[in-house]
Amino acid sequence: MEIKQKIKYEAERSPGFSEAIRGVTGCEQLQNCIQCGTCSGVCPMSLYMDRTPRQLMALVRSDFKNAALSSYAIWLCAECYSCTTECPRQIRITDILYELKQRAIQERVYPKKFTIPVLAQEFYKMTRTQGRVTENFLAAFTFLKTNWKMMFGMWRLGLGLMMQGRFPLKLESIKRKDELARMMKTVDNLTINALPKKKEISAEMHGGGH
Repeated sequence: MEIKQKIKYEAERSPGFSEAIRGVTGCEQLQNCIQCGTCSGVCPMSLYMDRTPRQLMALVRSDFKNAALSSYAIWLCAECYSCTTECPRQIRITDILYELKQRAIQERVYPKKFTIPVLAQEFYKMTRTQGRVTENFLAAFTFLKTNWKMMFGMWRLGLGLMMQGRFPLKLESIKRKDELARMMKTVDNLTINALPKKKEISAEMHGGGH
């Protein structure tokens, strides 16, 4: 599969992005990447990616935030950890890709109507409001926001689950779910506060931080 790559210019960089990623637990070794390509060679999904894991590491290290976050590659990662296991510099590449997914969702730059990020958001939303996930509702909400026609092709599966009593007709919940929601909100705020502020990025671009 031939993929055309655009030339990257200095104006496309987002100073501070690489540093922010390295500040996340598990991503500290990013700067040690020697671009050997081992991660791309062992990745079972690299053939289908618009950018290989090696290219993504280079983009993140060079602060090309938009190019990294808008890539389809981060959503095709199977999280098999082959890249992490084989990396000669012991870089936790899978964890870095996961962090890119998180930021792509937060900044809403993921591919529109792409199932994986929508599923992740619906999963989180249901967990936060109900305390647990009701699978059939999760699938329905995801299909409605991505490809609602797919639901018609799954009616036999739904009927079979219903006959076995495994197709609840209402959202399942836990007790004291408000406490769980408060804990998750606290974690969200910590994550958001850890992101570089627009003023800080602007100051770095204009040399205001010196």
